Amino acid sequence: MTYDFDTPINRRGTDCLKWDTCAEDVLPLPVADMDFVAPEPVLRALQERLNHGVFGYSCEPAELREVIVDRLWERYGWSVSPEALLFLPGVIAGFNLACRTTAPPGTGILMQPPVYPPILGSPANHGLRRLEAPLVRGDGGRYQVDWGAFDRLAAEAHLFILCNPHNPVGRVFTRAELEQMAEVCLRHDLTVCSDEIHCDVIFSGSHHMPLASVHPEIARRTITLMAPSKTFNIPGIHCAFAVIPDADLRERYAKARAGMVGAPGVLGYAAGLAAYRDGDEWLAQALAYIEANRDFLVEFVERRLPGVTVSPVEGTFLAWLDCRESGIEGSPAQFFLQKARVALGDGAAFGKPGEGFARLNFACPRVTLTEGLDRMRAALR
Repeated sequence: MTYDFDTPINRRGTDCLKWDTCAEDVLPLPVADMDFVAPEPVLRALQERLNHGVFGYSCEPAELREVIVDRLWERYGWSVSPEALLFLPGVIAGFNLACRTTAPPGTGILMQPPVYPPILGSPANHGLRRLEAPLVRGDGGRYQVDWGAFDRLAAEAHLFILCNPHNPVGRVFTRAELEQMAEVCLRHDLTVCSDEIHCDVIFSGSHHMPLASVHPEIARRTITLMAPSKTFNIPGIHCAFAVIPDADLRERYAKARAGMVGAPGVLGYAAGLAAYRDGDEWLAQALAYIEANRDFLVEFVERRLPGVTVSPVEGTFLAWLDCRESGIEGSPAQFFLQKARVALGDGAAFGKPGEGFARLNFACPRVTLTEGLDRMRAALR
């Protein structure tokens, strides 16, 4: 079937974090969910569960593990066993569990800011130290790993939290980069938690590779986190999973969650299975639309937003806007909120390297994106 991504959907009055927490005259483009209806097979699966009318305690659908295992092989050439999967309500719980599982109190967690704020804040949740090896902005605004800082700080760390595809800078790390990360982590005896929630939102010219797939040795010390939430726009239905090939690490991780972090509920399981089994037609159309939005946004920024540049977006549906040469004083997000009535993600929330930047979600109807950018252009005049 053909899906409609062009028609705006009124999300106000639906207890929507993105739309119902801002004023009526504000156009919200910060929160990382899509302004699109979920795939029809997901809606149908949820309706069937609703029609059944009983919402008791749930167990995972019998075929879900095999569907995921087959998908990991078909999309990434990554062979994992069904027992390597542990189901979770979300990825944020997943990397906090990794901190709890692998790092004794007071030890260090390595990360690469600017990075997703819940990753940035996770060490403090567990009495751990945050070790920052910032990504560096190279030619054309494309971010690179600072290998000297990464190696130096890895020597002090117990755990490395990778974000790939990277939120907010839009990088999809290459095999060579992942292999070098793996080599450093192995040499310094680090465990790795790889947040790969945007793994299916990849644009032309890039290819996602799970870090754990590059070598058996790094697989044995890696916790990979994935979910259908970003891919199929179902983040409010809470379904995610960890892939932990090593049995000992998996057992320790399972013990760390005991009594605190449960599994998805009946609707999460139903939506996740339907999305992974039957949602790829929707995904292909959504990716084509979002990639066209990305190209439109990049051209608009280059031509019409003086002093603003955008980092190349290889994956995710998030644009990382460098506003440091725009003449804006203070936070660009606050400037555009006040002067344009457009809500963006505040770059400073992603760490000190994000100061002077803002994050914009372009997974929305083109008319919404155009209005937001037009408002921003007017504010910069």
